[in-house]
Amino acid sequence: MGTSDGVWSAQDTKPSEIEEALRDLLRQRHEESDAFVPARVLNLVVVTDREWRGEVQNRLDRVGRFHASRTILCAVEPRRETIDAFATVTATEGDDVKPEELSVGQEEVILDIGERHLEALQTIVDPLVVTDLATLVWAPHGHSKAVDALMDIAQIVLLDSVNEPDPTSAVKRAKELAERAYVVDLAWLRTTPWRERVASTFDPPQWRGELSKVSAVTVRHRPDSAIAGLLFVGWLATRLGWQTSSMVNQNGSKQGSASSRRQDVKLRLEPDPSMNAPGLAGITLETASGTSISLDRGPGGLTARRTDRKGHEWEWTVMGASRGESGILGEGIRQALLRDHTYGPALAAAEQMMS
Repeated sequence: MGTSDGVWSAQDTKPSEIEEALRDLLRQRHEESDAFVPARVLNLVVVTDREWRGEVQNRLDRVGRFHASRTILCAVEPRRETIDAFATVTATEGDDVKPEELSVGQEEVILDIGERHLEALQTIVDPLVVTDLATLVWAPHGHSKAVDALMDIAQIVLLDSVNEPDPTSAVKRAKELAERAYVVDLAWLRTTPWRERVASTFDPPQWRGELSKVSAVTVRHRPDSAIAGLLFVGWLATRLGWQTSSMVNQNGSKQGSASSRRQDVKLRLEPDPSMNAPGLAGITLETASGTSISLDRGPGGLTARRTDRKGHEWEWTVMGASRGESGILGEGIRQALLRDHTYGPALAAAEQMMS
Protein backbone atom coordinates (compact mmCIF):
# COMPACT_ATOMS: atom_id res chain seq x y z
CA MET A 1 0.00 0.00 0.00
CA GLY A 2 1.44 3.42 -0.94
CA THR A 3 1.68 6.13 1.69
CA SER A 4 2.79 9.74 1.81
CA ASP A 5 3.98 11.82 4.74
CA GLY A 6 3.43 15.38 5.84
CA VAL A 7 6.51 16.34 7.83
CA TRP A 8 7.45 19.12 10.27
CA SER A 9 10.43 19.53 12.55
CA ALA A 10 11.91 22.17 14.84
CA GLN A 11 14.68 22.62 17.38
CA ASP A 12 14.32 24.31 20.76
CA THR A 13 10.56 24.40 20.37
CA LYS A 14 7.53 24.57 22.66
CA PRO A 15 4.41 22.38 23.06
CA SER A 16 2.21 25.18 21.70
CA GLU A 17 4.30 25.35 18.52
CA ILE A 18 4.16 21.58 18.07
CA GLU A 19 0.39 21.60 18.56
CA GLU A 20 0.03 24.32 15.92
CA ALA A 21 2.26 22.38 13.52
CA LEU A 22 0.09 19.28 13.90
CA ARG A 23 -3.01 21.31 13.10
CA ASP A 24 -1.29 22.69 10.00
CA LEU A 25 -0.25 19.21 8.84
CA LEU A 26 -3.80 17.94 9.23
CA ARG A 27 -5.16 21.00 7.42
CA GLN A 28 -2.79 20.39 4.52
CA ARG A 29 -3.90 16.77 4.32
CA HIS A 30 -7.55 17.75 4.16
CA GLU A 31 -6.78 20.26 1.41
CA GLU A 32 -4.87 17.64 -0.60
CA SER A 33 -7.59 14.99 -0.46
CA ASP A 34 -11.28 14.93 0.35
CA ALA A 35 -10.84 11.25 1.25
CA PHE A 36 -8.45 11.98 4.11
CA VAL A 37 -9.64 11.43 7.67
CA PRO A 38 -7.38 11.20 10.72
CA ALA A 39 -7.72 8.06 12.81
CA ARG A 40 -9.43 8.82 16.10
CA VAL A 41 -9.27 5.83 18.45
CA LEU A 42 -6.32 6.02 20.85
CA ASN A 43 -3.44 8.26 21.95
CA LEU A 44 -0.17 6.49 22.76
CA VAL A 45 2.54 8.23 24.78
CA VAL A 46 5.87 6.41 24.90
CA VAL A 47 8.75 7.42 27.18
CA THR A 48 12.13 5.85 26.47
CA ASP A 49 15.85 6.54 26.64
CA ARG A 50 17.20 8.32 23.56
CA GLU A 51 19.57 5.44 22.81
CA TRP A 52 16.63 3.01 22.60
CA ARG A 53 14.43 5.18 20.39
CA GLY A 54 15.19 3.24 17.20
CA GLU A 55 14.45 -0.12 18.84
CA VAL A 56 11.16 1.18 20.23
CA GLN A 57 10.14 2.64 16.87
CA ASN A 58 10.87 -0.71 15.21
CA ARG A 59 8.62 -2.45 17.73
CA LEU A 60 5.86 0.06 17.08
CA ASP A 61 6.23 -0.38 13.32
CA ARG A 62 5.49 -4.10 13.75
CA VAL A 63 2.15 -3.73 15.55
CA GLY A 64 0.32 -3.66 12.21
CA ARG A 65 -3.31 -2.64 12.35
CA PHE A 66 -3.08 -1.93 16.09
CA HIS A 67 -1.25 1.36 15.57
CA ALA A 68 -2.45 4.15 17.83
CA SER A 69 -4.14 7.10 16.16
CA ARG A 70 -1.56 9.55 17.50
CA THR A 71 1.76 8.39 18.93
CA ILE A 72 3.91 10.76 21.00
CA LEU A 73 7.37 9.30 21.55
CA CYS A 74 9.45 11.06 24.20
CA ALA A 75 13.16 10.25 23.83
CA VAL A 76 15.04 11.20 27.00
CA GLU A 77 18.62 12.48 27.06
CA PRO A 78 20.21 13.05 30.49
CA ARG A 79 21.63 16.54 30.04
CA ARG A 80 19.34 17.98 27.38
CA GLU A 81 17.85 21.37 28.26
CA THR A 82 15.64 22.06 25.23
CA ILE A 83 12.93 20.26 23.29
CA ASP A 84 13.38 19.21 19.66
CA ALA A 85 10.39 17.83 17.79
CA PHE A 86 9.64 15.91 14.61
CA ALA A 87 6.03 15.36 13.52
CA THR A 88 4.51 13.37 10.67
CA VAL A 89 1.02 12.67 9.38
CA THR A 90 0.95 9.51 7.28
CA ALA A 91 -1.89 8.58 4.93
CA THR A 92 -2.67 6.18 2.12
CA GLU A 93 -2.14 7.92 -1.21
CA GLY A 94 -2.75 7.82 -4.94
CA ASP A 95 -4.08 4.72 -6.68
CA ASP A 96 -4.21 2.82 -3.39
CA VAL A 97 -7.29 4.82 -2.40
CA LYS A 98 -10.43 3.88 -4.31
CA PRO A 99 -13.05 6.58 -4.94
CA GLU A 100 -15.44 5.12 -2.39
CA GLU A 101 -12.78 4.61 0.31
CA LEU A 102 -11.34 6.87 2.97
CA SER A 103 -7.64 7.59 3.38
CA VAL A 104 -7.06 7.10 7.12
CA GLY A 105 -4.19 9.07 8.57
CA GLN A 106 -1.97 8.34 11.56
CA GLU A 107 0.10 10.91 13.41
CA GLU A 108 3.45 10.59 15.13
CA VAL A 109 5.34 13.12 17.21
CA ILE A 110 8.91 12.47 18.33
CA LEU A 111 10.15 14.66 21.16
CA ASP A 112 13.80 14.83 22.20
CA ILE A 113 13.65 15.95 25.82
CA GLY A 114 15.88 15.97 28.91
CA GLU A 115 15.55 14.31 32.28
CA ARG A 116 14.66 17.73 33.69
CA HIS A 117 11.42 17.64 31.69
CA LEU A 118 10.12 14.36 33.13
CA GLU A 119 8.53 15.55 36.36
CA ALA A 120 6.49 18.13 34.40
CA LEU A 121 5.94 15.91 31.38
CA GLN A 122 2.18 16.34 31.59
CA THR A 123 2.47 20.03 30.66
CA ILE A 124 4.42 19.05 27.52
CA VAL A 125 2.25 16.13 26.42
CA ASP A 126 -1.21 17.42 27.34
CA PRO A 127 -1.47 19.90 24.44
CA LEU A 128 -0.39 17.19 21.99
CA VAL A 129 -2.86 14.38 22.72
CA VAL A 130 -6.14 14.27 20.82
CA THR A 131 -8.89 15.51 23.11
CA ASP A 132 -11.64 13.04 24.08
CA LEU A 133 -9.59 9.98 23.11
CA ALA A 134 -8.28 7.44 25.61
CA THR A 135 -4.57 7.92 26.32
CA LEU A 136 -2.23 4.97 26.82
CA VAL A 137 1.19 5.47 28.46
CA TRP A 138 4.10 3.07 27.94
CA ALA A 139 7.62 3.42 29.39
CA PRO A 140 9.48 0.27 28.28
CA HIS A 141 12.76 1.16 30.00
CA GLY A 142 11.66 2.44 33.37
CA HIS A 143 11.02 6.18 33.81
CA SER A 144 8.41 5.59 36.49
CA LYS A 145 8.51 9.31 37.38
CA ALA A 146 7.39 10.16 33.86
CA VAL A 147 4.54 7.66 34.04
CA ASP A 148 3.45 9.06 37.41
CA ALA A 149 3.57 12.59 36.00
CA LEU A 150 1.17 11.59 33.21
CA MET A 151 -1.45 9.93 35.39
CA ASP A 152 -3.77 12.95 35.32
CA ILE A 153 -4.18 12.71 31.53
CA ALA A 154 -3.75 8.95 30.98
CA GLN A 155 -6.49 6.39 31.50
CA ILE A 156 -4.41 3.31 30.61
CA VAL A 157 -0.87 2.19 31.44
CA LEU A 158 0.98 -0.44 29.44
CA LEU A 159 3.71 -2.18 31.43
CA ASP A 160 5.77 -5.33 31.39
CA SER A 161 6.11 -6.67 34.92
CA VAL A 162 8.98 -8.90 33.77
CA ASN A 163 11.15 -5.76 33.65
CA GLU A 164 10.83 -5.14 37.38
CA PRO A 165 13.76 -6.32 39.57
CA ASP A 166 11.74 -9.09 41.26
CA PRO A 167 8.15 -10.40 41.53
CA THR A 168 7.49 -8.48 44.75
CA SER A 169 8.44 -5.18 43.10
CA ALA A 170 6.41 -6.13 40.01
CA VAL A 171 3.25 -6.77 42.01
CA LYS A 172 3.70 -3.59 44.05
CA ARG A 173 4.16 -1.39 40.98
CA ALA A 174 1.23 -2.95 39.11
CA LYS A 175 -1.07 -2.43 42.09
CA GLU A 176 0.04 1.20 42.49
CA LEU A 177 -0.78 1.91 38.85
CA ALA A 178 -4.05 -0.06 38.96
CA GLU A 179 -5.32 2.32 41.65
CA ARG A 180 -5.02 5.22 39.20
CA ALA A 181 -5.56 3.74 35.74
CA TYR A 182 -6.46 0.62 33.81
CA VAL A 183 -3.35 -1.58 33.56
CA VAL A 184 -2.38 -3.71 30.59
CA ASP A 185 0.47 -6.00 31.64
CA LEU A 186 2.47 -7.76 28.92
CA ALA A 187 3.55 -10.37 31.48
CA TRP A 188 -0.13 -11.21 31.92
CA LEU A 189 -0.82 -11.26 28.18
CA ARG A 190 1.98 -13.79 27.66
CA THR A 191 -0.01 -16.23 29.79
CA THR A 192 -3.13 -15.90 27.61
CA PRO A 193 -2.47 -18.97 25.38
CA TRP A 194 -1.77 -21.06 28.47
CA ARG A 195 -4.94 -19.92 30.22
CA GLU A 196 -7.00 -20.52 27.09
CA ARG A 197 -5.64 -24.05 26.63
CA VAL A 198 -6.12 -25.02 30.26
CA ALA A 199 -9.71 -23.74 30.12
CA SER A 200 -10.42 -25.60 26.87
CA THR A 201 -8.86 -28.81 28.23
CA PHE A 202 -11.40 -28.95 31.04
CA ASP A 203 -14.29 -27.62 28.97
CA PRO A 204 -15.69 -31.02 27.81
CA PRO A 205 -18.35 -32.20 30.32
CA GLN A 206 -16.47 -35.42 31.08
CA TRP A 207 -13.43 -33.42 32.24
CA ARG A 208 -15.04 -30.64 34.25
CA GLY A 209 -15.23 -32.73 37.40
CA GLU A 210 -11.43 -33.04 37.40
CA LEU A 211 -11.09 -29.32 38.12
CA SER A 212 -12.20 -29.82 41.70
CA LYS A 213 -9.61 -32.61 42.05
CA VAL A 214 -6.54 -30.58 41.04
CA SER A 215 -3.89 -31.35 43.66
CA ALA A 216 -0.70 -29.87 42.24
CA VAL A 217 0.29 -27.13 39.79
CA THR A 218 3.81 -26.70 38.44
CA VAL A 219 4.69 -23.72 36.25
CA ARG A 220 7.98 -23.57 34.33
CA HIS A 221 9.16 -20.09 33.29
CA ARG A 222 12.14 -18.12 32.07
CA PRO A 223 14.25 -17.19 35.11
CA ASP A 224 13.24 -13.51 34.92
CA SER A 225 9.55 -14.28 34.36
CA ALA A 226 8.47 -15.59 37.76
CA ILE A 227 5.80 -12.87 37.82
CA ALA A 228 4.15 -14.45 34.76
CA GLY A 229 4.01 -17.77 36.62
CA LEU A 230 2.55 -16.08 39.70
CA LEU A 231 -0.15 -14.39 37.63
CA PHE A 232 -1.04 -17.69 35.97
CA VAL A 233 -1.34 -19.45 39.33
CA GLY A 234 -3.26 -16.46 40.69
CA TRP A 235 -5.70 -16.71 37.78
CA LEU A 236 -6.21 -20.44 38.37
CA ALA A 237 -6.70 -19.91 42.10
CA THR A 238 -9.30 -17.16 41.69
CA ARG A 239 -11.20 -19.08 39.01
CA LEU A 240 -11.37 -22.21 41.15
CA GLY A 241 -11.95 -20.54 44.52
CA TRP A 242 -8.63 -21.49 46.11
CA GLN A 243 -7.17 -19.63 49.08
CA THR A 244 -3.50 -18.92 48.41
CA SER A 245 -0.72 -18.44 50.96
CA SER A 246 2.90 -17.29 50.91
CA MET A 247 5.40 -19.12 48.75
CA VAL A 248 8.98 -19.83 49.85
CA ASN A 249 12.22 -20.12 47.89
CA GLN A 250 13.68 -23.60 47.78
CA ASN A 251 16.63 -24.67 45.62
CA GLY A 252 15.97 -21.92 43.10
CA SER A 253 12.25 -22.54 42.76
CA LYS A 254 9.24 -21.12 44.59
CA GLN A 255 6.95 -23.49 46.47
CA GLY A 256 3.70 -23.01 48.30
CA SER A 257 0.18 -24.28 48.61
CA ALA A 258 -3.43 -23.28 48.24
CA SER A 259 -6.56 -24.57 49.93
CA SER A 260 -9.47 -25.84 47.88
CA ARG A 261 -12.76 -27.29 49.10
CA ARG A 262 -11.51 -30.86 48.75
CA GLN A 263 -7.77 -30.76 49.46
CA ASP A 264 -4.64 -28.67 49.59
CA VAL A 265 -3.04 -27.87 46.25
CA LYS A 266 0.76 -27.91 45.93
CA LEU A 267 2.12 -24.96 43.97
CA ARG A 268 5.56 -24.78 42.39
CA LEU A 269 7.32 -22.26 40.12
CA GLU A 270 10.43 -23.61 38.38
CA PRO A 271 12.91 -21.46 36.38
CA ASP A 272 13.83 -22.86 32.97
CA PRO A 273 17.23 -21.45 31.83
CA SER A 274 16.72 -22.83 28.30
CA MET A 275 13.91 -20.36 27.63
CA ASN A 276 14.83 -17.54 25.24
CA ALA A 277 11.60 -15.54 25.11
CA PRO A 278 10.10 -14.07 28.29
CA GLY A 279 7.10 -15.82 29.80
CA LEU A 280 6.16 -19.42 30.49
CA ALA A 281 7.91 -22.56 29.27
CA GLY A 282 5.34 -25.10 30.44
CA ILE A 283 2.73 -26.06 33.01
CA THR A 284 1.66 -29.33 34.61
CA LEU A 285 -1.59 -29.95 36.46
CA GLU A 286 -2.03 -33.09 38.55
CA THR A 287 -5.29 -34.33 40.06
CA ALA A 288 -6.09 -36.44 43.09
CA SER A 289 -7.48 -39.13 40.78
CA GLY A 290 -4.02 -39.70 39.26
CA THR A 291 -4.43 -37.74 36.01
CA SER A 292 -1.65 -35.42 34.80
CA ILE A 293 -1.97 -32.79 32.07
CA SER A 294 1.06 -30.90 30.74
CA LEU A 295 1.58 -28.13 28.20
CA ASP A 296 5.05 -27.19 26.97
CA ARG A 297 6.40 -24.88 24.31
CA GLY A 298 7.10 -26.70 21.06
CA PRO A 299 7.43 -26.17 17.31
CA GLY A 300 4.23 -24.71 15.87
CA GLY A 301 2.44 -24.32 19.18
CA LEU A 302 2.19 -26.09 22.52
CA THR A 303 2.97 -29.75 23.08
CA ALA A 304 0.21 -31.30 25.18
CA ARG A 305 0.49 -34.52 27.19
CA ARG A 306 -2.14 -36.34 29.20
CA THR A 307 -1.37 -39.25 31.51
CA ASP A 308 -4.09 -41.26 33.25
CA ARG A 309 -3.86 -43.05 36.58
CA LYS A 310 -2.82 -46.28 34.84
CA GLY A 311 0.18 -44.63 33.23
CA HIS A 312 -1.23 -44.42 29.71
CA GLU A 313 0.02 -41.33 27.90
CA TRP A 314 -1.30 -39.30 24.97
CA GLU A 315 0.63 -36.52 23.22
CA TRP A 316 -0.44 -33.99 20.60
CA THR A 317 0.36 -30.49 19.38
CA VAL A 318 -1.96 -27.56 19.97
CA MET A 319 -1.28 -25.77 16.68
CA GLY A 320 -0.78 -22.01 16.73
CA ALA A 321 -1.50 -21.73 20.43
CA SER A 322 1.51 -19.52 21.16
CA ARG A 323 1.24 -15.96 19.75
CA GLY A 324 4.97 -15.36 20.05
CA GLU A 325 6.85 -12.38 21.44
CA SER A 326 6.73 -10.44 18.17
CA GLY A 327 2.99 -9.86 18.46
CA ILE A 328 2.79 -9.08 22.17
CA LEU A 329 3.05 -5.27 21.87
CA GLY A 330 0.26 -5.09 19.29
CA GLU A 331 -1.89 -7.24 21.53
CA GLY A 332 -1.14 -4.91 24.42
CA ILE A 333 -2.30 -1.88 22.44
CA ARG A 334 -5.44 -3.75 21.38
CA GLN A 335 -6.18 -4.71 24.98
CA ALA A 336 -5.99 -1.03 25.96
CA LEU A 337 -9.41 -0.60 24.35
CA LEU A 338 -10.88 -3.65 26.10
CA ARG A 339 -11.38 -4.57 29.74
CA ASP A 340 -10.04 -7.78 31.30
CA HIS A 341 -11.73 -8.34 34.65
CA THR A 342 -9.57 -11.36 35.57
CA TYR A 343 -6.21 -9.57 35.82
CA GLY A 344 -7.02 -7.67 39.03
CA PRO A 345 -8.01 -10.76 41.05
CA ALA A 346 -5.01 -12.68 39.68
CA LEU A 347 -2.73 -9.81 40.75
CA ALA A 348 -4.26 -9.78 44.22
CA ALA A 349 -3.67 -13.54 44.55
CA ALA A 350 -0.06 -13.06 43.37
CA GLU A 351 0.38 -10.45 46.08
CA GLN A 352 -0.78 -12.96 48.70
CA MET A 353 1.70 -15.53 47.43
CA MET A 354 4.54 -13.00 47.69
CA SER A 355 3.63 -11.74 51.18
